[in-house]
Amino acid sequence: MKFKPVILFVFVWVVGSSTLVHAQQVPFTLEESVAYALENNVEARNARLEIEAARGLVGERTAEGLPQINANLNATKNLVVPVTPFPAIIFDPEAPEGEFIGVQFSPEYTAGLTATVSQMIFNGSYFIGLKAAKTYRQLAEVDRKYTELEVIENVKKAYYSVLVSREREALVRANLSRIDTLLKETEILYEEGFAEKIDVTRIRVQHNNIQTELDKAETASRISLRLLKFQMGLPQDQEINLVDTILAMEALLDAERLLLEEGERRIEIDQINTNYELATLDLKNNQIQYMPRLDANFTYQRNSFGGNFPGLWSGEWFTGSVLGVTLQIPIFDGFTKKYKIQQNRVQLRQLEVQKESLLQNIVVEKYQARQNLVNSLKSLEVQRENRDLALEVYDMAKIKYQEGVGSNLEVVEADSALKEAETNYFSALYDAFIAKVDLEKALGILN
Repeated sequence: MKFKPVILFVFVWVVGSSTLVHAQQVPFTLEESVAYALENNVEARNARLEIEAARGLVGERTAEGLPQINANLNATKNLVVPVTPFPAIIFDPEAPEGEFIGVQFSPEYTAGLTATVSQMIFNGSYFIGLKAAKTYRQLAEVDRKYTELEVIENVKKAYYSVLVSREREALVRANLSRIDTLLKETEILYEEGFAEKIDVTRIRVQHNNIQTELDKAETASRISLRLLKFQMGLPQDQEINLVDTILAMEALLDAERLLLEEGERRIEIDQINTNYELATLDLKNNQIQYMPRLDANFTYQRNSFGGNFPGLWSGEWFTGSVLGVTLQIPIFDGFTKKYKIQQNRVQLRQLEVQKESLLQNIVVEKYQARQNLVNSLKSLEVQRENRDLALEVYDMAKIKYQEGVGSNLEVVEADSALKEAETNYFSALYDAFIAKVDLEKALGILN
């Protein structure tokens, strides 16, 4: 009985420790978030599973060219043994002509053991199908890379969204703190007769409005964080801490270098090229269907007969075997292959048109993404200057009010302008990062 308190203490400590570990915040930089998402995002995981399925398809097509061996064991009982008519004169020379008697040729019980081996000797479709399976595996690899690019894009944008949402929340909190201080100072001045009731009411209205904005900002931060966890493939109950800040990452824009980048071949082109190769193989497969197919086969069998079931297995077994080849020559299929070939050629032309359209679209995307980044950077510079000016105006309005040469209305308006300028600055900074991601994607260098 004395060991129970010790056991209870250990149990509580273990449970508490595991809960604490789970509740701890896991730090994530932007690069770590992307790396985690590439391993745990649902779409990325499914893309890797598709590659495994493609490898299985290659193995399946390869196995079709190997010997196929099957064995069958059967036992039957003739409930009613069929009767075959025979002329009676065969068994009785004195029987009248035209008289027949029934003879049972089948035994009541039969058993058979059969083993067959078949080997494909020539089948043009087999080799084309094997190559098509390998090409399909290449397509799965290309699709995986495309999926990973989408995951990287979504995670980066979600990460930036969380950072900006938190900065906005911090701005509203700071604004609320300034207004709260101003409200207390004005209430004191009102009590001492140096301010009017309308001054207190005006600031209180502003205070209430900012409190509402803070609630909205907190909600936006939580939603953006949940979206980031979803894009990363992270459990929603896992607490995380984003190490980077939006201001610290501003130096990583590196826009001048990016605007001069020519880019690399887009993964979408590899997708179309691989699909074109698959369509070409499908065309060849339908064309080669006009050629004959040659297979070799061997059959070995053992049969037994008896009048009862136990005697069926203890009686004599009779052996037989067959070796042969089968040549299948296609003659007429109602023009089925002809129309399949026609569809294949149309599909190839469609893929050529898609590739031409994609190349033109990529040129447009690059130009548009570059212009968006340029405009975003210009807007960022303007909003940065506006923020600095708004802060300067607020400081002067506050000093004038404290010295008694300005009104609290000026302070309220300056504070509102400062909040708006700071919000616009971070919105412009977010837009610049999004434009950077879009340009990297258009250039084919997103990683």
